Amino acid sequence: MGLSKVLHRPYPWPMHDFRTPILLAFATLTFFGTENAARAQTQPGGAAAAPPSTGSAQETQARGYWTDPSTGFMWAAKDNGKQVNWHKGMKYCGTLLLTGHSDWRLPAINELQAIYDGSGFATPTPKGVTWALAGRAKGGLLLTGVREWSSSRKLDDRGHVTGYAWQFDFPHGQRWGYDPLGYSGSLRALCVRRPGK
Repeated sequence: MGLSKVLHRPYPWPMHDFRTPILLAFATLTFFGTENAARAQTQPGGAAAAPPSTGSAQETQARGYWTDPSTGFMWAAKDNGKQVNWHKGMKYCGTLLLTGHSDWRLPAINELQAIYDGSGFATPTPKGVTWALAGRAKGGLLLTGVREWSSSRKLDDRGHVTGYAWQFDFPHGQRWGYDPLGYSGSLRALCVRRPGK
């Protein structure tokens, strides 16, 4: 089976279980190589899709942060790098000292959603097929987990705060709010600050 068929076929696992597609994507790239993987990502008519800007990602990682030109917010170049529950994520960002600044915080869900780059979903796919792991964060930010915590708590139907907080699922480009605050599996903390404060 060619790489394009592997990347485009529908998969039977539940969409909330990301271990299988992550392992499949890694195994596919390892088996077929990155050159063949790039060939599989084509536009109609066979033209190759534009690769993501690696220079921007390298520059972001070297600087340690990225400034979103549309909001002016400064984002840490990478998340915390390990599983973290909501409370520890809040503490991690609240105590982060990066680029001489100590006013980092866990972002609101709208702020996380604003840095979502869904351009990987732009390539047309056959009916009934879903791209796996096509979304990413703007600015070359390094995300090491499946979802990133937000500071935004979920509310119940009466507007009261619940024991849940919103997360953003970058691979699939959607909000997620089904894990309690104490859950940490594949969740990370990406920190943000507003310059001038």
